[in-house]
Order: sequence, then C-alpha cells, then structure tokens
Amino acid sequence: MAEIYMKMATNKDTPTKCREARRRRMEMRRLAAIVGDTLSHAGGAAGQSDKRREGSERACEGKRNRTDGSRSSPSSSPASGGGTEESLAGESGSGRALAIDPASVFGSMSVSGRSRDMEDAISLRPDFYRPEVFGRRQLHFFAVFDGHGGSHVATLCQELMHVFVAEELGRVADSGGGGGSDPAGEMSVEGWNAAMARSFHRMDEVALNSCACGNIGVRCACECGGLTSDIVGSTAVVAVVGPDRIVVANCGDSRAVLCRGGRAIPLSYDHKPDRLDELARIEAAGGRVIYSNGARVLGILAMSRALGDGYLKPIVISEPEVNVTERTEDDECLILASDGLWDVLSNDMACNMARSCLYEGSASSFVAEFLNIGNIESTSENEDIQESRSRCSLAATLLTRLALGRKSTDNISVVVIDLRRV
Repeated sequence: MAEIYMKMATNKDTPTKCREARRRRMEMRRLAAIVGDTLSHAGGAAGQSDKRREGSERACEGKRNRTDGSRSSPSSSPASGGGTEESLAGESGSGRALAIDPASVFGSMSVSGRSRDMEDAISLRPDFYRPEVFGRRQLHFFAVFDGHGGSHVATLCQELMHVFVAEELGRVADSGGGGGSDPAGEMSVEGWNAAMARSFHRMDEVALNSCACGNIGVRCACECGGLTSDIVGSTAVVAVVGPDRIVVANCGDSRAVLCRGGRAIPLSYDHKPDRLDELARIEAAGGRVIYSNGARVLGILAMSRALGDGYLKPIVISEPEVNVTERTEDDECLILASDGLWDVLSNDMACNMARSCLYEGSASSFVAEFLNIGNIESTSENEDIQESRSRCSLAATLLTRLALGRKSTDNISVVVIDLRRV
C-alpha cells in the first residue's frame, strides 16, 4: 500500500515558492474551466460538470470499463479547431461516416481484450491547429494513452493533451522559436522539442492534481479524496502530422511506427526500466529496477516514464522523447498503438498487415470478408476518400484481431493513418 505524505506550509517558505504555488493554483483553476468547456461541447449540456460530480461515486467504485467485457470504443467528442474525433465501434469494423477534412484519413480500434478493465484512450483530432508559423496549413493530432491503476489519467489526456500542444506551439511561435530560414515558416526542431516537453509537463501536473472522479485542482468531496491520483498514471504517444513533417512525442511504452517504402521505421522507443540509459537514470535518481514478472521500477511499474504516478516521482518522469521526421513520397502509413499490440506483434508484421489492407485491393477484400465486414470497394470516384477511411479502419481491426489471436492480455488500442492522403 502506497503511503501518502502531505507537506505543510512553514515559515521557511520563500516569496518565490509562494508565487510558484499561487501560479500552480491559478493554472489548475484554468484547466478545470477547460475541462468543463470540453465536456460541455461533447455532451451538449451546460450542466455536464454537475453530472460528473453526481457520478463520482460510480467512478470511485471502479466502474471505468467502457466495454461489455470484450470490446470498447472511446466516446466521440468535438476536436479543437473544428476537427472531429472518430472511433470505430466494436470489433466488426463498422463505424459512422464523419464530416472531416478529406485530407485526413484514418481508422482506429480500442478494445479491452482479455483485461477486466478498459484503461486505454485514443485522441483523433484532424485539423486541430493552423498556426501562423506554418502559413495556416493544417496540423493533425493523433494519440494513444495507455492507463494503469485506473482510467482517469488516460481520459484526462484524451480531453486535454491536444489543447496543451496547440497552446505551446503558439507560445513557441510567438517567441520566435519556429522561424528559421524556411520560407514556409516551418518550426525548428528545437521549437518542437520545447513545445512537446512543456505540453507533457503541463499534462503531468494536471494528472497529479486530479481525482479519479475527474475533478481537477480542487479538494474533492467524493470518497476518492483525490488520493488515487498518486497511484494512477498513463503512457502517451502523440503524433502531430503536418504537410512536411511527422513529429512524435513519446512517454512510456506505447509506440509509433512509420511504414515507408515497405519498411517499418520506429518513430519512438519504449521506455522500459531495463533499457540501459533508463536503468542508469533510475539508479542515479535513487531508484531500483526489480525483476518481478519482467523489469519493473521498484518492482511495481513496468515502464520508466509516464504521466501521473505521483508515488514514484522523481524516479518515473514525464519528460517525452521527441522525434521530428521529414516526410517523403515513400511514406505509406503511420501506426500508433498501446503495448497490448506491440507485446505480441513486431513492427514489421504490423506494417505489412496495414499496407496490405490499405494498398492491395484483393488482400483488403479478402480480409474484409474474413472479418465479416463486407465489401469496402468504392463504386465512384467521389467515394475514394471514404474507401480509404474504410481501409484504415479495416487495418486497425485486423491488427487488433491479430493481437487478440496471439493471446495479448492487455487492452489494445490501434490508430492507422494513411499518409498518402494526409
């Protein structure tokens, strides 16, 4: 059982510390307002925050599984900047057509699998931001969050991470960190690193100051008392897809893999406790890696970086590793997935299966028939985009089914983006 210690203010607190504490309180209040606005748009009701408080007892009882025990899909909600979040409901691969920008083509699947609780969340935000520094060109946001100890940190990431990324990109651009000599105003690698690092840091602060019922930055009256946030966390793999670059920020053991010219290119590397550089960092911070059903930080957590997990700070950190990749004509698709997929499928196998669904007509038709999804071939040129979107959903469904067939024991969340149409 984790022990919780509370630090009381003393006369030794300096004016600087007091100002910093006040700044954090103001930030928490602002974030609570953002969450309220997000939920209001998603539910279409101004009293959504009251409903969340009324449902806190159910959240505290651990009813976080959004499935019937076999499958799940995250709830749809409007995206920032006019985009729309799409989810694939169920294993059948059937989903509703969405009025999204035709340039954004993607599919997703999120299931609880053989795990009792559903703790994953995905965020799909096409055209989430058009900054001046990019000449108002589109940026698309995709992310997978794999929660542990509970689902509420992953859910908060789903609601807020794209908001933070957009704000930090704007901040870096305003400070002159995105210019350079690029006539299109492409943001520098240093600018991307700064924006992503700050976004993850802010998300971590929210996670550490939240209750399982969803309240942020206030003393909650529910039975949780906010204490469960100390033992709840989430991984985060975030991809921002622009016209010229793919930027991936990763914290934890979810993964992003690029399919380029038939080859699988990892754009992130898992933060495992036995990774040599992570092992050295953990030991330098006074921690230990204990092998108990695999390498674990202090014998508890199977990853060395995560959002939340206050009881393991500062050993487990929230700092992401950022990869900025220039796009080429050979880029085919991008796969984001939680470790429920990568524990049982290799990068190469996942890319081969996705490519077959996306670009080989006979193979995709066979897979659709095998999965009992039906014919996905288009009958008109105007349906070309819808066909590609169906193929992305088919690819996500197939990868999920393969992981289940290979006895994956974890939640499985998969996002497939067709880069030839983004």
